[in-house]
Amino acid sequence: MLPLQSLVASGTKLWLDSIDPDEVTRNLQWGATGATSNPIIVADLIQSGRFDDDLLKLIHEGHSDEAIAWALTDQLVHNAQAAFLPIWERTKGDDGYVSFELDPLLEDPERNLPIAERIEQYIASGRKWAEGHLNRMIKVPATEAGLGSLEELAAAGVSLNVTLIFSERQYLAAREACWRGAQRRKSLDKFKSVYSIFVSRLDVYTEKHVPTLIPEAQGMVGIVNAKRLWKLNRDFWAAQQLPLKQEIIFASTGTKKPTDVPWKYVEAFAGSDIETNPPATNAAVNASGRMFTRRIDELPSPEILADIDAKVDMQKLEEVLMREGIAKFADPQKALLALIAKKRAALPLAGVR
Repeated sequence: MLPLQSLVASGTKLWLDSIDPDEVTRNLQWGATGATSNPIIVADLIQSGRFDDDLLKLIHEGHSDEAIAWALTDQLVHNAQAAFLPIWERTKGDDGYVSFELDPLLEDPERNLPIAERIEQYIASGRKWAEGHLNRMIKVPATEAGLGSLEELAAAGVSLNVTLIFSERQYLAAREACWRGAQRRKSLDKFKSVYSIFVSRLDVYTEKHVPTLIPEAQGMVGIVNAKRLWKLNRDFWAAQQLPLKQEIIFASTGTKKPTDVPWKYVEAFAGSDIETNPPATNAAVNASGRMFTRRIDELPSPEILADIDAKVDMQKLEEVLMREGIAKFADPQKALLALIAKKRAALPLAGVR
């Protein structure tokens, strides 16, 4: 048994943080049952040159750079969906999804769109990109506008991945909005929502902003926070007795600190819900030979928990990480558009508009 197969055997759903066709094929063999996308992933695939023929066709058809970005994103996500569709069918809609991220530029501080306009665009684009797709999740950030769109999207039958969650406040707001929307449906049979809790970024934050944490607590805040939210989520949805699981995604599971073992976060959350791991993390974990068993229920000692609770201001943490997260959200989309413009100039038929 491979390490990632032991992770799946422990009760974890393994989703790939990539829609690279080669990585999808490789990770399916390792037990992956879903995937997610973002502008960085799409840009890397375009940069590789493997999709130049598709790009050239769209240029020849006269599409703008923005339209090309969305057409290629839609195509790449759709291709990944086809690979995971048998899993969606086998699990009757409980697994086998691929996430499609809505326009990050809606949150661009330079655009500074009014909140009401952002909400309206999230709802319209979410419904548009979900239509006709059985195993596509629409990825919406837990910003003020993103949260404001969730009820309508859930009510419209859209499967949702609420991302960029760092705090209990964000999680509760997202869950409550999705549940309000779900209860407006004629049936709850196909209601599916997941909540992406970011992990490693919290430990990067505390190392910089909370240096007074005891050594045993430093580097554990992301794990503790995510496990607490996992328990809240498990207990709430267990009481609703729904056909499909409403799950936590443990996101940002790649380690940021060179001294951390690559399986640090992978191992911590083994046993339940979903991990979205980058390809490099999955490759390193599989090469480690390490076997995984259920660890999701385990928390550090009371001393470590007390130190974290006393010293980490979660409201401040959320504010800082959301500010950074929105920049990391918008900048890759700008880079994707710039890459397409560069490709347009370099490929044959460069002047075609």
